[in-house]
Amino acid sequence: MKINKIKKSRLETVDFENLPFGSIFSDHMLICEFKNGKWNEPEIKPYGPLKLSPGTQALHYGQSIFEGMKAFKSKKDNVLLFRPDKNFERINNSAKRLSIPQIPKDVFIDGLKALVRIDSDWVSKRDGYSLYIRPFVFGSSECIKANSSNDFTFVIITSPTMNYYSDPIDILIEQKFTRAMKGGVGYTKASGNYAASFYPTSLAEERGYTQLLWTDGINHENIEESGTMNIWFRIEDKLVTPKLTDSILPGVTRNSILTLASEMNLKVEERTISITEIINSFKNKTLLEAFGSGTAVVLSEIRSISYKEEKYYLPNQEDSYCDKIKTKLVSIQRGDIEDTNNWTVSV
Repeated sequence: MKINKIKKSRLETVDFENLPFGSIFSDHMLICEFKNGKWNEPEIKPYGPLKLSPGTQALHYGQSIFEGMKAFKSKKDNVLLFRPDKNFERINNSAKRLSIPQIPKDVFIDGLKALVRIDSDWVSKRDGYSLYIRPFVFGSSECIKANSSNDFTFVIITSPTMNYYSDPIDILIEQKFTRAMKGGVGYTKASGNYAASFYPTSLAEERGYTQLLWTDGINHENIEESGTMNIWFRIEDKLVTPKLTDSILPGVTRNSILTLASEMNLKVEERTISITEIINSFKNKTLLEAFGSGTAVVLSEIRSISYKEEKYYLPNQEDSYCDKIKTKLVSIQRGDIEDTNNWTVSV
């Protein structure tokens, strides 16, 4: 692996008390090119612009995927990655679906560790802080024919960050637009999945909502996920989340919550959840709380769910499942308690 370090760090110019999510970038990035049927030697170099031709295929056909992960700094100054093996697995599942070559483990995992190790000073150990990590790959051939690219570029960039949502959120159940269809790419982190959601999300934001709650693409009857999160409902004493399909992203945080909830002796169900069930559960007062989960948002409390012209405010819970699970998850991520599942990896 080639390593070309920056001459002077930009760290001292960053105001860590004011970190807009995803807008501040660390000193270095990793780049690896796929050409002539193989991945070349990766290089860590100073963060900066990429050189792209106007004919770069990803700009025309959207052959691009990404991941989202985090690094944390423990009280003992150890830098910890959280479940990088799951992100490695998922990016290659996405790659397969979008006709992108499989990324070798040494390029992804070893490159990731080396990059974060070099920029470890960018990982703050203060509560609520982490280093957000964005691996992505795109078709980089110079060709505008509508077929798969022959060349690809894999990049990892990192960004110091605070919480994604600082307050409980208000969501609107979407009834017109569709995030993903059966047989499509909804289970992948394809860039186009997110681009297609921006317009309907902006319409919801204009009405005062934080995010949309997406429903199935056929009848708009069953709940799938939110724009930046998998979704969870506490109905009576059960924690319920939609079962995975090829139109729902298999979140790493979602998977972790399933394990932690079981360890905490909470009842969990993965199943089909209809809009009707959620509205009826609210009306009969068995819907006790709801929250979203994801790498960026961690666990975020949902304050209200709106459907058509009705807004349903969820009750405050002193015995919140969201708070309990989040506390345990973050404590593991930061190395504050024993990691019995071997999820954290020191760089």
